[in-house]
Amino acid sequence: MESLWDTINIATLGTILGIIMAFPCAFLAARNTTPHPIIRSFALMIIVSSRSINSLIWAMLLVTILGPGILAGILAIALRSIGFVGKLLYEAIEEIHPTPVEAITATGASRMQVMSYAVLPQVMPAFAGISIYRWDINIRESTVLGLVGAGGIGLQLNAAINSLAWDRVSIIFILIFATVLVSEYISAKVRKAFI
Repeated sequence: MESLWDTINIATLGTILGIIMAFPCAFLAARNTTPHPIIRSFALMIIVSSRSINSLIWAMLLVTILGPGILAGILAIALRSIGFVGKLLYEAIEEIHPTPVEAITATGASRMQVMSYAVLPQVMPAFAGISIYRWDINIRESTVLGLVGAGGIGLQLNAAINSLAWDRVSIIFILIFATVLVSEYISAKVRKAFI
């Protein structure tokens, strides 16, 4: 049961860390909020790099660098989440309605005030939905990270398969299935509350 809790923590902490890094990256990548085209190109490169590498590959790389354990799993989930959250968020930022931005800019507001009062209110519902959706995906992804040594229930699953303990394998599969169902239920409720 402790390894299941580790899996949930890997997904949750990895998602939070990924969101923290993706949020500014998305604003720098969006055409209508980036301060310069070169900065936009750099932000897009980060987003594309993150999306192009699967979390299992990130985990293998990080286990090699940091050693086996939960930290490698958290960072693997975070690095993969940057691209997903960043891409969907910067697309949402580019699709905002320009009228509030123009109205607040016309009052002589600073760039930060325009962001706070015109851009953020329009993208926050999308941001909340994207974040919850990514956490739901990360719950699923974090269950297999233990197969490469990144902690969680996947580590127990790998040990059970290697020792041919099929009764333990069955219990682990049931626990994974139940966890995914609960995370799906929670994410649906939270998305409904925010959107």
